[in-house]
Amino acid sequence: MKLKIVYIILALSLMNASCKDALELDPTTSVPEGEVFKNTDNVATVINGTWKYLNDTYFTYANPGYTAVMRTSDAMGSDVAVTTKYGYRDAYAFTELTNNRSNRVNSFWIMFYKVIDNMNNVIAKVDGAEGAVESKNVLKGKAKALRAFSYLNLATFYQFSYLKDKNAKSVPIYTEPSTLSTEGKPRSTQAEVYELILKDLKDSEGLLASAGIREKYEININVVYGLLARTYLQVGEWKLAAEYAEKAAQKYNLMTPSDYQAGFNDLGNSEWIWGHQQTNEQNVASYTFHYLDVSSAGSYYYSFMADPYFKDLFDTSDVRYALFEWDNLPGREGFLRYKKFKFKSNLIGDIVYMRASEMVLIAAEGYARAGENDKAVAALNKLRAARNAKLFSGNDNGQLIASILIERRKELWGEGFALSDILRTQGKVVRKSYLDAEGKPIQVEIVGADGKPKLVNGQGHRVTKFPNGSNFVENSPYYLFAIPYEETVRNPNL
Repeated sequence: MKLKIVYIILALSLMNASCKDALELDPTTSVPEGEVFKNTDNVATVINGTWKYLNDTYFTYANPGYTAVMRTSDAMGSDVAVTTKYGYRDAYAFTELTNNRSNRVNSFWIMFYKVIDNMNNVIAKVDGAEGAVESKNVLKGKAKALRAFSYLNLATFYQFSYLKDKNAKSVPIYTEPSTLSTEGKPRSTQAEVYELILKDLKDSEGLLASAGIREKYEININVVYGLLARTYLQVGEWKLAAEYAEKAAQKYNLMTPSDYQAGFNDLGNSEWIWGHQQTNEQNVASYTFHYLDVSSAGSYYYSFMADPYFKDLFDTSDVRYALFEWDNLPGREGFLRYKKFKFKSNLIGDIVYMRASEMVLIAAEGYARAGENDKAVAALNKLRAARNAKLFSGNDNGQLIASILIERRKELWGEGFALSDILRTQGKVVRKSYLDAEGKPIQVEIVGADGKPKLVNGQGHRVTKFPNGSNFVENSPYYLFAIPYEETVRNPNL
């Protein structure tokens, strides 16, 4: 059966094209393929246009490109208490991503496989383009890395951890350009998908080794190192994960306390390795801040509040602790703001994909799981010192790993790692209502409209069980993203 969902329909403006230009979505016949892949400048436009598609395509207002995947991961975790506002209520309640007819399920699948197909075209055709061999190698390296990034997301969210069962069926693999006659592939195993991811990234490492670093939205050697670190962590290659994480973060300084409190909206931040820049003209991805930003007047939904118990994980001296604030606005009284993300003054914000702190934490976890406690503690305490948190002391390996995983929750809140970490570590969601020992709401102090303090009920998690009423458990099917119904109909080989 023809693989209609995967077939990419792209037409690219080949004149005056750049990453900031719009990617037009029209039938491929509007621009001859020979023109699209005629020279390396045009091939670069395909990659830049695909990057824009990944980030700046509205499927719905609640699904602004890849940022919706990150928000979904956080909403399905332990530390974000999603309000009843628009956006991620059903993901938070575990009723959406299991629904194979939902818009979000469809949009995620289509998005990743369109990116994959575009990169398959680049990989297959760039060698035939006019231009220097060096330029072709760089383009191929970027394409392989972006394809690996897409498959890494698919392997993460559509099947349980590689370390649980590497022979479990994952997602179909496509490495050749799709046509109208392309037949749907069966689901490959997790082992096969990760084998492709690692091959692509190792190829990319060689192709981009001497390419240099330009803009942070572009895939470069440090981004590849970071993706390798993430992948090795997934497959249990602990020392390799740590070593590649150290390579990725080597040239990036951890941000200062003032930078940490500046809103997480600027690609120029000293520790951001990879991200997506927004402008007044190109700002679809910025829509994600309407969910994350809970303190700016221009934020529509302010739906990603913090679980009050999350606050208890922080030392009061920690620079991150100062970001917590009980909401005092009408209709929002008693919710706990975590003011990590803020719009810029023009209501846009750059998107962080990868930063040095994540790499430091991967190094810490990798060394800890490899039994090298001294190196693990040094990495963990490097981050804690930068955040003015108490340093870790002790020799117990289990306690060390647990502390590192908690530090990931604290440091990477709102950056898309909540559900992916739960799946990777075979953990479970932990949520409880904000109640005292007698089952009564815990009261918190806010400043009322009259400027006087008053007590209100603290607001925390609304959903503390799965939809069927059962408790949260490890390796639950509720954690996995469904394959769209339309795909199962069009591809009987699944």
